[in-house]
Amino acid sequence: MFYEAVAQVAVGLHFAFLALGLLGGFAAWRWPWLIWFQVAAAAWLLLVVAASLPCPLTWVEDRARAHAGLPAHEGGFLANHVAGLFYPVGHERAAQIVAALVVLSSWAGFAVARRRRRRAGSPSRSRRSSPDRAARR
Repeated sequence: MFYEAVAQVAVGLHFAFLALGLLGGFAAWRWPWLIWFQVAAAAWLLLVVAASLPCPLTWVEDRARAHAGLPAHEGGFLANHVAGLFYPVGHERAAQIVAALVVLSSWAGFAVARRRRRRAGSPSRSRRSSPDRAARR
């Protein structure tokens, strides 16, 4: 029972990490400090997919399932828990393109939000509202 719980926690952490990597850029519009965690997560996701690297959470889930006497999964987290749920099985490339577009659009929105925040926080550069100009009159 303990190992089954460990496997389920690993799956939950996987979903949370995937959400951060894909959607964290949108949350960074509100909490700018979050962008660094999102960039790191997105980079890791890209590396795992592009280089077919093993994910430590998949390793934890597989070991926990084995200790619990559950059958082994063929493939990784995406193949076993995401495909068929968030995109149709067999359409991995299309899902990867959509995921990349989601991340890039969140970054573009973050850049716009950051620029707006900086403009709102900076003093006006208009000649009419310049204190020096008003003092000279």
